[in-house]
Amino acid sequence: MGNQILHIRPYHKKDQSHLINLLQLNTPKYFSEEEEIDFIHYLEKEREDYFVVELSSKIVDCGGINTQGDIGILSWALLHPDFQQQGIGSQLRQYRIQRLLQQKNSSKIQVRTSQLVEPFYRKNGFQLIEIKKDYWAKGFDLYFMEYQNI
Repeated sequence: MGNQILHIRPYHKKDQSHLINLLQLNTPKYFSEEEEIDFIHYLEKEREDYFVVELSSKIVDCGGINTQGDIGILSWALLHPDFQQQGIGSQLRQYRIQRLLQQKNSSKIQVRTSQLVEPFYRKNGFQLIEIKKDYWAKGFDLYFMEYQNI
């Protein structure tokens, strides 16, 4: 990353094509092709707070938060493959957790992810609660996790 500054800002409708591109760059390694329709539906109908991360005015990461009562949920995180292992995903994850704790007064924070991203969340304070095989698509299992540092 060098001296470049990360800028986290709210999602705007005009960002949608860039975010779909991020999803496509992560397919099929982390997402199945069928999930693109789900992602578009989320952005248009289910999104509460969603954020993009810009680096030199280029969108390199995104992720949202939703709530169900006093439970906070991390939703749809997508990191550009060229920017993995640089701490960007961790910064956005922590930003979203802090938003849930401070603004939404969440008593629990959960994430629904896959076995492919589970290690990222596990090493950052999330504990595995449940696994459902082939939940997202064939070969993409649901890993339901809860944040343990509240």
